Amino acid sequence: MIALLTGKIAYKGISHVVVDAQGVGYRVFIPLTTFYALPEADQTITLHIHTSVKEDAIHLFGFYTREERELFQLMISVSGIGPKVALNILSGISSAELLEAISTGNLTKLMAIPGIGRKMAERLILELKEKVMKKMAADAIPAANAKQKQAEMMREDVLSALMNLGYKAGAARDALEKAARDLKEEPAMDQLLKKALKILAG
Repeated sequence: MIALLTGKIAYKGISHVVVDAQGVGYRVFIPLTTFYALPEADQTITLHIHTSVKEDAIHLFGFYTREERELFQLMISVSGIGPKVALNILSGISSAELLEAISTGNLTKLMAIPGIGRKMAERLILELKEKVMKKMAADAIPAANAKQKQAEMMREDVLSALMNLGYKAGAARDALEKAARDLKEEPAMDQLLKKALKILAG
């Protein structure tokens, strides 16, 4: 089962590409979002692949991001939605907008995608809403952790800068915490430093 494919673009078309991987040409069907992200022919690419095996054929569906492939796989699990329809949906809306539309039950947004009628939009929401909400929650955890870590590192840098200016660690830390509370929004490093300096000077 092919899950990832790296090679040079031997042919680039709107509906599919041919990837030359060590002398073997693989035809890979793609959505428009992936097509627009691809480099020119003869350039090396890596695509996230979904392999569809049928009695009479093996088809490869490629995506520029892992998220697009996951969405594609979610959609083809819905009754009445095959690979071609799933590619069409991904071609008509970004991954983020699709996730939001399904999770919020936005029929209007889904029906605005070419080829998607009310029944199909309702089916997408009915069968995928819970799965999509779980996926969004799971994706948010590492993103939130990374954001928190970045904020902590920035505070440590500001603290170090204050101590280098001659302020004692305890006073600098107290000023830094007060500055962070006063600013509320996620400030840039220079804003946080200026605010802390103002508190220490006052």
